[in-house]
Amino acid sequence: MLHPVICIDGPAASGKSTVARLVAKDLGFVYVDTGAMYRAFTFLTLEAENDPSSRDRIRQLLAKMDFHAGIRNGEIALREGKRELAEFTRRPEVNAAVSVVSALPELREYLVNVQRRLRLSAPLVMEGRDIGTVVCSDSPHKFFIDACPKLRAERRQKQGQEDNLAARDKLDSSRASAPLLRAADATLLDSSTADARSLADLIVQRFRSSQKPGPTVP
Repeated sequence: MLHPVICIDGPAASGKSTVARLVAKDLGFVYVDTGAMYRAFTFLTLEAENDPSSRDRIRQLLAKMDFHAGIRNGEIALREGKRELAEFTRRPEVNAAVSVVSALPELREYLVNVQRRLRLSAPLVMEGRDIGTVVCSDSPHKFFIDACPKLRAERRQKQGQEDNLAARDKLDSSRASAPLLRAADATLLDSSTADARSLADLIVQRFRSSQKPGPTVP
């Protein structure tokens, strides 16, 4: 049985991660940061001294990878073999290369299958860039969070990241495989003018309202 999934998409530093965590906590759902999966593979690619843009290298890495995505404490825990990967996913070099690695179709196909299988385990709040358009396009619960470029850049600096958001946006939006797009039926939310708590409350309210039975027709 497929459990419900709330899809939260948006560009880097839009605030989608904070909102998604709040929604998951409020509803008791499992929070899934799909971007962490791509960052984990970016780290493993760089660690193996592979060219991040090489499709052949990614295919070879996937063929020998012992990758696990399991649920722990209400979130997804990522491992390669017995090694936990979370501590490696926010390194500057990973952040600089993740958009290039994420664009490779072989990797996207592999991770989309991993992400879809998670719906068999528990209700999810899944955030990323292609959740509503590709990963869980059948879900009726879709939201796209954005913010003005200046505010996103300020947030990025506070996070200790120095990547070029404009360049990353262009890579994410123009890639051939599952580009960053707002699903046609996704609700657009602007985190420039509303805080994370307000946006999370709105999403929770929308979801709970959708679960209520309709009026009985005599």
